[in-house]
Amino acid sequence: VNGIEIYSMKIDSKVTSRFAHNVITSRAVNRGNVHKEVFFDVELPKTAFITNFSMTIDGVTYPGTIKEKEVAKKQYEKAVSKGQTAGLVKASGRKTEKFTVSVNIEAASKVTFELTYEELLKRQFGKYEMFIKVKPKQLVKDFEIEVNIFEPQGITELEAEGTFITNDLQNIIKKTFSEKKGHISFKPTLDQQRTCANCSQSVLDGDFTVRYDVKRTTPDNLQIVNGYFVHFFAPTNLPKLPKNVIFVIDISGSMSGREIEQTREALLKILDDIKEDDFFNFILFGSEVHTWKETLIKATPENLDEARKFVRGIDTEGMTNLYGGIMRGIHMLNAAHEGNFVPKRSASIIIMLTDGQPNVGISNTGDIQAHVKKAIEGRYPLYNLGFGYGVDYNFLEKMALENEGLARRIYPDSDAALQLQGFYDEVSNPMLTDVELNYPENEITDLTKNSFKHFYDGSEIVVAGRFIDNNQNSLTVDVRGEGANDAMSYTTQEDAEQTARAFQEQEYIFGEYIERLWAYLTIEQLLEKRIAATGEEKGNLTAEALDLSLKYKFVTPLTSMVVTKPEDYGNQDGIADKPIEGIDIFTFFLYLRSQLGIQLVQGPVPAGSLQPLAFTVDGDPHFIISVPQKEDAICFNINENPGAVLNLINDPVTGITVNGELIGDKRANSDAKIQNTYFGKLGIANKQLDLKLAVTPEKITIQNGNEKTGFTWLDSVTFQQEGLTLIINREKNLVLKMGSGASFVIVLHQVWKKHPLHQDFLGLYTLESDKLSEQTHGLLGQFFHPIDFTILEIHPGSDPKKPDATMIVKNNELTVTRGWQKDYRTDPKHGIDVPCWFVHDNGAGLIDGIHTDYIVSSLF
Repeated sequence: VNGIEIYSMKIDSKVTSRFAHNVITSRAVNRGNVHKEVFFDVELPKTAFITNFSMTIDGVTYPGTIKEKEVAKKQYEKAVSKGQTAGLVKASGRKTEKFTVSVNIEAASKVTFELTYEELLKRQFGKYEMFIKVKPKQLVKDFEIEVNIFEPQGITELEAEGTFITNDLQNIIKKTFSEKKGHISFKPTLDQQRTCANCSQSVLDGDFTVRYDVKRTTPDNLQIVNGYFVHFFAPTNLPKLPKNVIFVIDISGSMSGREIEQTREALLKILDDIKEDDFFNFILFGSEVHTWKETLIKATPENLDEARKFVRGIDTEGMTNLYGGIMRGIHMLNAAHEGNFVPKRSASIIIMLTDGQPNVGISNTGDIQAHVKKAIEGRYPLYNLGFGYGVDYNFLEKMALENEGLARRIYPDSDAALQLQGFYDEVSNPMLTDVELNYPENEITDLTKNSFKHFYDGSEIVVAGRFIDNNQNSLTVDVRGEGANDAMSYTTQEDAEQTARAFQEQEYIFGEYIERLWAYLTIEQLLEKRIAATGEEKGNLTAEALDLSLKYKFVTPLTSMVVTKPEDYGNQDGIADKPIEGIDIFTFFLYLRSQLGIQLVQGPVPAGSLQPLAFTVDGDPHFIISVPQKEDAICFNINENPGAVLNLINDPVTGITVNGELIGDKRANSDAKIQNTYFGKLGIANKQLDLKLAVTPEKITIQNGNEKTGFTWLDSVTFQQEGLTLIINREKNLVLKMGSGASFVIVLHQVWKKHPLHQDFLGLYTLESDKLSEQTHGLLGQFFHPIDFTILEIHPGSDPKKPDATMIVKNNELTVTRGWQKDYRTDPKHGIDVPCWFVHDNGAGLIDGIHTDYIVSSLF
C-alpha cells in the first residue's frame, strides 16, 4: 500500500490459564525512494493491554519504552519530522478498544515490527473467547496465525472460525486438543488469500475467533505461583434464579426511524426468552414518562402476549426526561421488594436504553447520579445502554458503575437489534446473588474485587491477590452466595505443589504469568473505579493504576509506548531530551530560573544548630525552595546525625524516588563544638524500570535489574539505555533523566584532600520538576506543588545583619530569619549568595509532619 509492502505477518498466541500473551510480528519494506509514514490500526479486545512494541532495523532491535502520553507523542513527532524511523503505540479508543501504531519508514528500508499484547479471556455463554482482528490490507507472502492453549483443568472443547473464512479456507484451519493442550493454526498461501484468480485484493479482512472451555469437576480452580494466586469460580448445574427486570426505554424524538424500529425488534426477541418465573415491566420516557403496568408483572403467556402488543406500538415523542424514567423504574422495583410482590430469592436488574442527553426535569448529570445512587442503595445492578454517539457515555458509564452494573455502547449499525439482544442474553440467567469470596486477611494483600452482586450462567468470577509471605504455598477460601433454593457455602483449598505439578509443560509459560494476571486485573479494576471516583480518591486511583501500568509495562489509557533509534534521541526537544557532552548546563539554569518552581541545594549544615550562624563557601542550609511568584525563596535545615538517610522525593506515579545519606566532618569543630553534616550519598531509583543510581563523591553506580555499570567522576561520558540518560562532566557535575520523570543535576563539591575538617559532598538540583506527578512528596517533593506565604512584621533579630519576621504559611505563623545562602548552580566552586527566609526547628510548620517522618532505612 502506497509503496509499503508487508511481506510477512505472524500472529502467535499463547494462552495459559485464561491469560493470553499475543505477539504480532510484521515485516515490511519501503519500495519507494522517500521516507513514508504508515498507520497500522490494530483492533484489540476492549480489555487487552499492549505490553511491547519494538522495531528491528539492520539486525538491531530497538525496544519501546512506556511514557506518559504527551511526552511520547512529542518524541515521536520530532523523529518523524526528520524522516527517521520511529514508532508510537497509544491507546486511541475508549477503554483501549483500538490501538494505533504509527510508523515512519525510511526509503529502501526493511523494518520488522513486533507488537505484544495481553488479556484475561472472559467467559461468556460457557466459553472463553479470543478474537484476532485480521486486516493486513494487502496480500502477504508469509501469513500465519498460531494459537497454543494450556489449561491445567483440561480442555473440553475447542473451535475456531473467521468472518472471512470461505469454504476453500475452512480446511486450512488446523485444530487439535487433548487433555490440557490445544493448538490452532491458520496459514493460507498467497493464492489462497486472493479474492479471485490473479486478484491483488486479499480475502483476509475480518475477525478470527477462537473459543474453548475447560473441565469442571469442582465449582472453582485455585492456582498459586511465586507468592501470587488466582482463583477462578464458575459453578455449574445450579438452578436458575427468577429475575425481576425493568426496561427503561428512551422514546424521545431523536430515537425515531431505525433506532426505535431496532429497539422494538430487540424487545420482541427478548420477550421470547423471558421465563415464566420472571417478573418484568416497561417504562418509556420522552418529555413525559409512561409505564406499561403500574407494578411488575409475572411473565405468564397471557402477559407476554399483551407485552408484545405494547412493544409493537412503541413510538417516539418529545424530549428526554431521563431522570423521570430511571427514577420511576427504581421506585417501582423498590416497591415490588418492599411489598413482597416478587420472590424473595430472585435477582433484580434495571436496563436503561437512551440515545441522547437529559433535557427535561433534572438535567444536571451529577444530580441525576446522586439521586439514582441514593434510591438504589446497592440493592441491584443498573445497566445503561448508550445508543449511537450522541449520548453522554461517560455519564452513563459512571452511573452504572456506581450502582454495580456496567455501560455498553450500542453502535448504530444494521445489527443494533442483535447487540441489544446479545447484552440481555449475558444477564438473562442469574444463578447466584451476593457472591463473596473470602480469603484469610492475615495471609493475603492487594486483593482484587472479591464481592459480586450477581453470578450469571456461563460466566466466571476471577479473583487474584498476593501473599504477605512470599514463601507461603497454601490457601483456603470460603465462598458464599444466595441461590434459587438456599444459601451456597463452599470451601476450597490449594497448595503450590499441586499447581507446580499441573504446570510441567514449561514451554507454555510466559514469565510470571499469575503475577501479570494479578497486575492486569488490578489495573483494569482501578481504571473502572476511577471512572466513578472524584477528587482525591480519583487521584489516588489514577496514581496507583499508572504506577502498575509503568511497572508491568502495560499500555493503558494513562500511558503510551514510544520507540526511536538511539541516535535520534539527541534530536528531541527539551534539556533532558537532548543531552550533549560538555554542555554548560548552568547557563540553562539561569535562563530557566524564573520558570523553575523548586530547586534544592545541599551543603554542610551544623548539626544541632537552630540558627544559621556560620555561612561559608561550604555553607548551609540543606534546602532552598525557590518561589518565583514571590521572587523570593525559603530555606531550612534538617539537623540529624551522620548516617541518617532522608527521603527527598517520592513519586508513586512515575516510580521515581530520591534519598540522601548524611555524612559528617572528619572531626568536630573544636571552636564551636559543632559536628557538620553533608549529603555524602544520593540514591535515585525508578522502580517501574527497575533502575537504581547510587552517587557518592567517589563513584557513580547504575544498577538495572542484576546488571551493574560503574563510572568515576574522572570520566567525561554520555551513557544511555532504556529509560535512562546520564551525562558526566568531568569532576564537576552529572545530568540525569530517568524515564519520563524530572531531570536532576548532581554537583560534586570537592575540598582540599588534606583539609583538616571538611569532606567532599554532593549537591542536588531539580530540572523539569513539573514532569513529576501531583502525588509527589518527600522533604523536597512536597514543594513541587504551589506554595504561598506572606511575610509580616519584619524586625531586628539577634544578628543585626539578619532581620527576623513573621511568616504565614500553610495556616501556620512562624518566626523566620532573613539570610543569604550559597547557590552553586552557576559557580560550582564558589557559589552565589541567594537571599531566603530561614525556617527554624527542622522546617517545623513548613514541612508536612515532622522531620523524623522522612527518615528511611536505606538509600533504596
